[in-house]
Amino acid sequence: MNAAQAACAPSGDAPQWRQIDWRHCARDVRRLQARIVKATREGRQGRANALQWLLTHSFSGRALAVKRVTDNAGKETSGIDGAVWRSPETKARAIGLLRRRGYRPQPLRRVYIPKANRKWRPLGIPTMHDRAMQALYLLALDPIAETTADRNSYGFRPMRSTADAIEQAFKLLSRKSAPVWVLEGDIVSCFDRISHAWLLDNVPTDKAILRGWLKAGYVERGTVFATEEGTPQGGVISPVLANMTLDGLERALQRAFPRKDLGQGRGKYNPKVNFVRYADDFIITGASRDVLEHEVRPLVERFLAVRGLMLSSEKTRVSHIDEGFTFLGQHVRKYNGKLLVTPSRQNVHAFLQKVRAIIRANGAAAQADLIHALNRVILGWVMYHRHIVATRTFRKVDHVLWHRLWRWARRRHQEKTAEWVLHRYWHPVDGRSWRFAADVGNRTPEGRVDWLTLVCANKTPIRRHLKIRAEAHPYDPGWRAYFQDRRSATRPSRRRPHPPLSPS
Repeated sequence: MNAAQAACAPSGDAPQWRQIDWRHCARDVRRLQARIVKATREGRQGRANALQWLLTHSFSGRALAVKRVTDNAGKETSGIDGAVWRSPETKARAIGLLRRRGYRPQPLRRVYIPKANRKWRPLGIPTMHDRAMQALYLLALDPIAETTADRNSYGFRPMRSTADAIEQAFKLLSRKSAPVWVLEGDIVSCFDRISHAWLLDNVPTDKAILRGWLKAGYVERGTVFATEEGTPQGGVISPVLANMTLDGLERALQRAFPRKDLGQGRGKYNPKVNFVRYADDFIITGASRDVLEHEVRPLVERFLAVRGLMLSSEKTRVSHIDEGFTFLGQHVRKYNGKLLVTPSRQNVHAFLQKVRAIIRANGAAAQADLIHALNRVILGWVMYHRHIVATRTFRKVDHVLWHRLWRWARRRHQEKTAEWVLHRYWHPVDGRSWRFAADVGNRTPEGRVDWLTLVCANKTPIRRHLKIRAEAHPYDPGWRAYFQDRRSATRPSRRRPHPPLSPS
């Protein structure tokens, strides 16, 4: 055993977990993933299966799977067994538990989270052991999923985002010759209704393991329920299974709607059918309403029916670009021939409702604590919308926030004058006369106050998003330089546009 292998050797005590050479493990896994991609492209499925087996039985793959589920945001969430892997000793032992022989998935713990429409979305929480096994087999499945994915699918894929999907929609619809009709598609309970038979027949992974996850069932109020369809929301591998279920729709549309030569010098008929998908939300453009309603929609419904899915009659509709449509929380519409993408009214309303709730909940909190709570929400929201036409919306949000914070401050000091309250909570900072800011005791090297300030949405620079190339493959070594350049181009500058979220 060489030094690199010794650094990745399994062990049961705490120092061994800390001494694992994670870079070596990552290189091992990347090398196998690149070979899986090559075999898949060459149509050598047997070779790809053998490489998947090597990866799922390697120490490097098992170690990275345990690291993933013990380092992410859900690391403190347990399944039905109540187990959480916290200590290095437990993590080291967990690596040895990830074995195919004798493995049997346990039922999921059912919980519910609120949706935007005031309904509840069911989540199935697997045990830590099952999560780690899913993460392990995902390492071997994701390279195949990326190789066979639709070019314009952006949800739950590495190195892709909602901004890529919106930018692609902008490219398709902004030209003068662009299609003017759009089918907004939404699938009914996509995760919960996917056909198990279809998944077992078409997903290239260990069938026995996959069947165990699909048929594990869930526990709710002490009762075990069987699962006959769907893949649980909350599972590590579920997003990729859902993506693989929907992949192929773009290619089906391209085959069904090619440009046709009309003959006799009349040129070509272009149905202008284009496709953009993020998870289970998608749009399809078309040259006319008839093309979308009578040709495209039936094709989509047939494609989904084979997979046990169906379109939502409430949310699926055909819109003209001059009326606009909402996609991923943003409104896309042409005004006098010019396409503008702005934050949708529903998205802005939901954001302001969340901000108001935070302010109400912190009625007696210190100003610095309120700023910390608000900054986390405001910064995430403005960063999501900073690639589109959002300046006017950001200005409106700042205006609403000012009034809410003014009411918050006046309510705390009802016997003080308005001028006293203003000077107590608002201060001249960064060239602005009044900023909602708190002195947390930090001082600059020059001795000035280092204020903790509220994020100002209107000061966020609007920058056009650089869309990822459709053919870019995160597991193909040939694209490594491209992704490195892309990370460098999108990396924020050293000068922060906003003050720190916590005092330092």
